[in-house]
Amino acid sequence: MARPSSPSSRISRREFVRNTALGAAATAASWRMAHGALNDDFQVKIGLIGCGGRGTGALLNALGAATHVIYPSAGYHTENVAENAAIARPNIRVVALADVFADRLQGCKAQLEKLGIKIPEEMYFVGFDAYQKLLGVEEINYVILAEPPHFRPAHLMAAVQSGKNVFMEKPAAVDVPGVKIVMQAGELAAQKGLGIAAGTQRRHQLSYRETLQRIHDGEIGDIIYAKAYWNGGEIWVIERQPDWTDMEWQLRNWPYFTWLSGDHILEQHVHNLDVMNWVIGTHPTRAVSGLGGRQVRTDPKFGHIFDHFAVEFEYPGGVTVFSQCRQINGCQNIVSEEVIGSQGRSDCAQTIRAGDKRWRYRGANPNPYEQEHEDLIASIREGKPLNEAQNVAESTMMGIMGREAVYSGQAISWDEAMQSTTRLGPERYEFGPLPVPPVAMPGQYRFT
Repeated sequence: MARPSSPSSRISRREFVRNTALGAAATAASWRMAHGALNDDFQVKIGLIGCGGRGTGALLNALGAATHVIYPSAGYHTENVAENAAIARPNIRVVALADVFADRLQGCKAQLEKLGIKIPEEMYFVGFDAYQKLLGVEEINYVILAEPPHFRPAHLMAAVQSGKNVFMEKPAAVDVPGVKIVMQAGELAAQKGLGIAAGTQRRHQLSYRETLQRIHDGEIGDIIYAKAYWNGGEIWVIERQPDWTDMEWQLRNWPYFTWLSGDHILEQHVHNLDVMNWVIGTHPTRAVSGLGGRQVRTDPKFGHIFDHFAVEFEYPGGVTVFSQCRQINGCQNIVSEEVIGSQGRSDCAQTIRAGDKRWRYRGANPNPYEQEHEDLIASIREGKPLNEAQNVAESTMMGIMGREAVYSGQAISWDEAMQSTTRLGPERYEFGPLPVPPVAMPGQYRFT
């Protein structure tokens, strides 16, 4: 058993939490309750980069039309928006859309038109350089990044350099060089007074926030170990069409290629890993061991990623986290976190058990996919913009470290992993041949 953290490390965790973006979000929420509306005259002018199901959904979340978006376990997609549906948030306007594919952009356009939103044709941008054209639109002040994760670091940095506030989906990157760019973009945003929020929506979910605050206040004592799971079935897959090049097929089927998604330990399980970092107050120092493979989902249509992972992480003070994720049909499904302390335990989401004491969150719990935009927009209007870049970068890095430990079959420390210079993906983005790398074989694969 890992040894409990010391009182001094517990104080450090509390100090850490008080200085995270969560603390800023709570400050903005408290200000709204005490003083009413913020500066609602500030108009949010949105540019969306990545117009697929999640991008369209995120845009509707920002507008406050989230009741028309569904998030099934098989993947994200957008339900048809009802004609004349209402937009809940004032002073928000959609200015421009960008995507590599015209059909994805048109699908998003159709959903917006059902809300009565019409965008001039010159504000639709298609192609690999579409993001640059959108960021060149001066009036845009709020960019949503929902492209495949590979592109996120470069797009984030470009958006911040262009003076835009950013909401970006998770994960923040797929490789270590990308993680470092995200951290640098976060620093630049702080200097410029710009906001960055990430799609790790549990940090904006009221039940999680209240539960973790109680944990940080010591209700379960010192944290000893924790567990995180995202075990589910297969997600969506898109069959290759005869006229698609390798590049188009991989982009449209992006979750199944490590260079685009980071593998599902990163693209999906990052939600749970982020909660682990949040509850413990820092990132792990080492991936002690890891197992995984591609046992069931072996057809070439599933690219070259694994279908299951299990990793043990070690944190400062000897705290251990066991992580497990799976995308295989017909198995037990579990998506959850649990933290065990010296005096009790919690599911992190809404309950705490400590001795004879039982506590459950029973307050309001707004849709966190909406709340993350609400918090970011409120913080911008208040002049105290959130900056979640470092948090999501560290959670992304944790997923990368776990992936590489499993791919290689080797223990990997955080400091060692941060030295990696390997950039995943092609040097140039163009439609044409793009061979699929071989499936990683533990004992043969090397992390560099």
